[in-house]
Amino acid sequence: MAENLKQGSLISFEGIEGCGKSTQIVMLAERLRRQGLEVVISREPGATALGQELRHLLLDPAHNPDALTELLLYLADRREHCLRVIRPARIRGALVLIDRFIDSTWVYQGFAASAADAGSREAVSAKIIDNLNRLVVGPDWPQLTFLLDCPARIGLERARRRNQETGAVGIADRFEQRHLDFHEQVRAGFLHLAEIERERFRVIDAQQEIDYIHDCIWQEFSGRILG
Repeated sequence: MAENLKQGSLISFEGIEGCGKSTQIVMLAERLRRQGLEVVISREPGATALGQELRHLLLDPAHNPDALTELLLYLADRREHCLRVIRPARIRGALVLIDRFIDSTWVYQGFAASAADAGSREAVSAKIIDNLNRLVVGPDWPQLTFLLDCPARIGLERARRRNQETGAVGIADRFEQRHLDFHEQVRAGFLHLAEIERERFRVIDAQQEIDYIHDCIWQEFSGRILG
């Protein structure tokens, strides 16, 4: 049974900007590869050639599409992602670890879209987002989702520090530039999802030390996926 769960599993990582998803995905992937498993790391948006073009448009501060337009662009990226990256990897038995997936769509274009600093944008209903997600994703639904949770202020400070370290000072993307209230709404949206989908979500305290967070993720992952 554990072997069946392990083969082709899809694990998503969610959370606010600067919560540490990318770091934890790499750490988990390295640990799994040391055990001889094939692991594919991916992200949204931008996992395919078309996705790279869409990512540039979606994160460019010069553009500010309404929530529905934004949703449809993300879903176009997701469809390509599923068909060209996720599904082939799962079919051959690889473990797929994704930085942002279906839940970010519901939170950013739905729950948080009507936050104060989102302007007059009208949020897309949860029902529409869920139906479109299921149409686009098909069988590629996550078996497990890690929500790395931390206060919005801490996450934004980390994101700014990361930009300084990578030389991207002053190039914060369209979402990083939004006000604290918006990011607090994003956090609340993720926590709401985790509450109503307890079977799939595992909430991890992202304020802890990096190695401690990894150990928490590994324990949850081992029990759920590796059996």
